[in-house]
Amino acid sequence: MRTTSVSELNDGIIRSMSIGALFSDFVGKINALDFHRTADLLVTTGEDDSVRLYDIANGKLLKTTHHKKHGADRICFTHHPSSVICSSTRNLDSGAESLRYLSMYDNRCLRYFKGHKERVVSLCTSPVDDSFMSGSLDHTVRIWDLRVNACQGILRLRGRPTVAYDQQGLVFAVSMEGGAIKLFDSRSYDKGPFDTFLVGGDMAEIWDIKFSNDGKSMLLTTKSNNIYVLDAYNGEKRCGFSVDASPNTTIESTFTPDGQYVISGSGDGTLNAWSIPSRSKVANWDSQIGVASCLKWAPRRVMFAAASVGRLYTSGLRLSPLWLPCLLLHAGLYAFEGAPPTTHSPSDYRGLEPPAPANRADL
Repeated sequence: MRTTSVSELNDGIIRSMSIGALFSDFVGKINALDFHRTADLLVTTGEDDSVRLYDIANGKLLKTTHHKKHGADRICFTHHPSSVICSSTRNLDSGAESLRYLSMYDNRCLRYFKGHKERVVSLCTSPVDDSFMSGSLDHTVRIWDLRVNACQGILRLRGRPTVAYDQQGLVFAVSMEGGAIKLFDSRSYDKGPFDTFLVGGDMAEIWDIKFSNDGKSMLLTTKSNNIYVLDAYNGEKRCGFSVDASPNTTIESTFTPDGQYVISGSGDGTLNAWSIPSRSKVANWDSQIGVASCLKWAPRRVMFAAASVGRLYTSGLRLSPLWLPCLLLHAGLYAFEGAPPTTHSPSDYRGLEPPAPANRADL
């Protein structure tokens, strides 16, 4: 049977997606999730201080670790498929270990990172090296290197910061108060932003930023549940979508790997898909999990994962609110077969054994 490539997505394929797996290993809120860039792995954090690792090719839970001392909130894979960066939920003060570099292979903390004084609300890793960034409610963005404990750089901003690298690792975006987006050269961020974008007319806080794989577009999700696709070079709005309000829940949206569609949750408990070229809705699903607060598309598969802050009761079972839609007729690997992403520099814009352990072993 021929598999479908993520470079071959069209309206019909998007519409034909349906629930492929609904995991029942956890009964509470899922705080965050992330796919590995090259391996068929998904990692989640839960309100029970757990980190769970899933095999998405076979729909299996591989491992669960618990982190009672620090908690588990934001999470990102590193380049290695068995190691992650996880933010803490407890004891957040000037001396706290707000971020930890964890090995899922043998349940060790490879390194810890101190600095943030309040909760980390945004976390991302560089696609090209060992750098990563964190944004915190202490109004700072910190730049780190996995190889050393010390913070490599700090940006002090107004408001709740959200961070994202472009897919070539040359540029990163930071949101700040008033809906502003600042772009930095990742090699010389100390010189300040080389460009600033404003989403005209919407002053709501930006909760999430993502770059498309080709680096040409940015996806913004705001506190008011508005979703915008911007031209990443000049900040012009390509299209915008609105979903129902979710007063007690923030939603997340995601690009498809080809950058032609946007998927998002909504306050009415649905999941929605829009075509960017036509600016029209092409699919709508009942999430069956309530309002989806976490949502990401698998990099190499026709699949995305959605998670809810609520709990789902089905057939007498209390199920983990984790949704993995896929094409029911296609069970093979959906490898990316399109042209590789175009490499850009800031001048193009307007204006499974883990790594060697470090110096700590307690989680």
